[in-house]
Amino acid sequence: MFGAGFDAFGQWRLDFRKRDDLLFGWVEQGEFQLIRPGCEAVAMRPGDFALIHTSTPFAFASDASATAVDSEKAVAATRQVRLRLGSGTDRPVTLHAGKILLEKANEALLAGLFPPVTHLAAGDSSLGRVRSLLAMNEMEARQPGPASEFVIVRLVELILVEVLRTHPERMADGSRGLLAGLADPVTAKALAAMHGDVAREWSVDALAGLCNVSRSTFAGRFRAVVGMAPIDYLLNWRMAVAKDELSRGTKSVGEIAFDIGFQSPSAFTTAFTRVVGCPPTHFARRMAEPRTRKRRA
Repeated sequence: MFGAGFDAFGQWRLDFRKRDDLLFGWVEQGEFQLIRPGCEAVAMRPGDFALIHTSTPFAFASDASATAVDSEKAVAATRQVRLRLGSGTDRPVTLHAGKILLEKANEALLAGLFPPVTHLAAGDSSLGRVRSLLAMNEMEARQPGPASEFVIVRLVELILVEVLRTHPERMADGSRGLLAGLADPVTAKALAAMHGDVAREWSVDALAGLCNVSRSTFAGRFRAVVGMAPIDYLLNWRMAVAKDELSRGTKSVGEIAFDIGFQSPSAFTTAFTRVVGCPPTHFARRMAEPRTRKRRA
């Protein structure tokens, strides 16, 4: 979704519930605060950009003491995704916003890429291309033409890629997950190895050797940075690859099992069912239903 956001005046506060999705916004005019429980408020100024992983509640506000308006209730009441907040005409604020929808099959893994908040200040030289893409997206949303939906989706994807490419070491600071792991000089080598050869029977010792650290140092570092043990991550990555293949519908369960390092389809089925909550055949049928409905339509 793009074309959302708000125009605000005077004193105001807009609260967002925990939803575990990705929101992004850029400030056209005015100043306000991005507030999260237990964290220092982030000052948002004209030209700033923020990508927010809504794994915790947060708020945009002129100041923390302002009367809160629940974002979901406000949208439901007005039937508008673009809101007007506060009153009067002083201290005008304009925020343009959108939502990034993750592929449901691997939503949990993809969400691990992102820290709670990625804030890029207007003076950040790396924001130039992001700002250009946002301007193109805003124009497409306001003046739709042929294939506008396709264009907007592609532009949002490019915005996300640009944000992930922008100083990953800074965005990963203090956070855990795949992005933090890719920014860490030790865990990045292990992640690259597992991604590059998912079928290999990796051990903690082998991965530690690749990273030139002891087994205990590697295991502790990996868990601290990525948020789980190395072999648990490998299993989750294999399941992510499997879900992607099952969604495509071009390979059998047996082919997928051997491609990702299982010795038999039954071993793969057992692991998949334990991690995902259903057998791979059921998952494949569920993912095929939208394709079937589209063909019938």
